[in-house]
Amino acid sequence: MTLLELQTSLRNAIADASKKHFNMVPDHIAVEVPPKTELGDLAFPVAFELAKLIKQQTGEKQNPRAIAEKLKEAVEGLDYVDRVEIAGPGYLNIFYERAGFLIDNLEARSLPARSGAQNKVCVEHTSVNPNKAAHIGHVRNSVLGDTFQRILKATGKRVEVQNYIDNTGVQVADVVVGFMFIENMKLEAIKTLEKELTASGGSFDYYCWDLYARVGQAYHENEDLKKHRAEVLHRIEEGENETAELADYVATRNVECILKTMERFGIRYDLLPRESEILHLHFWDRAFEQMKKLGVIHYEAEGKNSGCWVMPFESHEGTDEHEADKILVRSNGTVTYTGKDIAYQMWKLGILGLDFHYKPFYTYENGQTAWITTPNEEEIAANAPDFGHGETVYNVIDTRQSYPQEIVKKGVAAIYPERGEAASVHLSYEMVALSPAAAEELGFSLSDDDRNRAFIEMSGRKGLGVKADDLLDRLEANAFAEVETRHPDADSNEKRHIAHQIAVGALRYFLLKFTRNTVIVFDFKEALSFEGETGCFCQYSAVRANSIFRKLEERGEDVAEIRSSLSETAKLRELFATEGSNEIWALLTLASRLEESVEQAARANEPAILAKYTFNLAKSFNLFYHNHKILPEPDPVRRALLISTADTVRRSLTAALDLMGIEVPDRM
Repeated sequence: MTLLELQTSLRNAIADASKKHFNMVPDHIAVEVPPKTELGDLAFPVAFELAKLIKQQTGEKQNPRAIAEKLKEAVEGLDYVDRVEIAGPGYLNIFYERAGFLIDNLEARSLPARSGAQNKVCVEHTSVNPNKAAHIGHVRNSVLGDTFQRILKATGKRVEVQNYIDNTGVQVADVVVGFMFIENMKLEAIKTLEKELTASGGSFDYYCWDLYARVGQAYHENEDLKKHRAEVLHRIEEGENETAELADYVATRNVECILKTMERFGIRYDLLPRESEILHLHFWDRAFEQMKKLGVIHYEAEGKNSGCWVMPFESHEGTDEHEADKILVRSNGTVTYTGKDIAYQMWKLGILGLDFHYKPFYTYENGQTAWITTPNEEEIAANAPDFGHGETVYNVIDTRQSYPQEIVKKGVAAIYPERGEAASVHLSYEMVALSPAAAEELGFSLSDDDRNRAFIEMSGRKGLGVKADDLLDRLEANAFAEVETRHPDADSNEKRHIAHQIAVGALRYFLLKFTRNTVIVFDFKEALSFEGETGCFCQYSAVRANSIFRKLEERGEDVAEIRSSLSETAKLRELFATEGSNEIWALLTLASRLEESVEQAARANEPAILAKYTFNLAKSFNLFYHNHKILPEPDPVRRALLISTADTVRRSLTAALDLMGIEVPDRM
């Protein structure tokens, strides 16, 4: 029985006792972990809640301690419960039977395998405009989405990971304007350029990054150039012309570059749905008809939105900006982003009645295939997986899109009342900015006003930002120098591999340790630190734990044989009864709470909960490692206890890091 299962068993027993003695049960039976193990392993404040309910429903006033006494009997006889105490004004404190729990869970998985059919959920993240290289802000989106989908899988969900490709948007149009009217290049010339860049070690997405910034500057200097933007955008949306073909090539090459970049961070996708297919397969037309039929939208015949089809929801603080988000079809007949998002969301949930055509697009190093949508029937693959049809859709989009996402959620809920607003979840997050020092370190010229700011916002249009590949290269170089200092005799390939693991771990943890709605001010020194709340510290703790078992193996000692000493139950109970054992037990129970932490992160849609748990486990293990001589311990039962504790920690720490996409190096 895992700790989470034991907690559920305790809750159920308390609920049954509440029903039996008081004929009522609180909606939620809260549980707390006491600050010290001496106070118990779990504390239930349920008696206070019951006292309130009794007073509300009967007018009778009851003492919470008296209520707790009646509930106490129901949990005292449960498995792994040693004793129950009533604390303070009525807390129900549970003390586990330590020896029995340890022995029965020596080889338990840190995350129990979940079996049984589960409805699919869809997680859409990254969704970078395919017009240039990805930057650190995009990486935050991707790391959040990738970690969250791993968390959902750990809770037993079937997960489909999507990366929406807006290949017909204005950002792609801007780069096309740059190629056509600044570089004066046609498609064949761009293809030649791409080959030359690849041959010389350059990168097409980097070239587009610089070109995009040049186009932004040129718009300020040349008003006529802006006219080309509208023309180009129209041709791209129309499709089947030279401009659309050029744009498709540019966007596709950038998508390939972005996928390679994200794979360096351990991030992969199942499907790349493209906006061009949403347009050409008339997804919006189908959604529009359904929405009109259901009365979800209405036509405005007069007023400022005259001629528009509008979602009739209450205003959001009355701002013009948010009012515009409710317009799904403009008076000129064009569909807004919100309208297209609703149609796409309907497809994800399997309620649109239309589907894409699919073809394989990219094969990852692990053999996984990323599929992409295609308009060409001759390219359609017969063996494509069944995409879409998710029970719940999670969209990782920055917090500035919160209101449009709310409109999408409400629109889909009106169309799909069976699931309602629960069908759509917006995983919002704040931006990643640069500290002024980091901006100057990257060679950006700052004014005096900029230097006095708390942070510098990145802007792809201005070319101000940290390219994801550059950042990882820089992190790897710094990590390599550290590894070389510590392990000068190691093979160079091994050192590079370890440096990569450290660099990815450092960045992923840095982006995960802050709650989603916290602005991250990126700083190189903080991200690369080997001390404090960092990925490197967590990795080092796991490496340190693994070293114990490597040494045992080198000595020819068998862990299973060492554990056999724990069968001396009486001696084990004596050890757990000593004052110094509380630290060991607290670490054991913390390591056993990974499943609970994962469940909390999934319920709260907050990966930072898992990151905080991982750091606390790493920190507690390091204290344990310093306080106890594990391998030299002469007493066989105590030694088995220490080694078993270290084994439980390393398995949980490795599993927690893996959920965050962080590998444990062989050495650091």
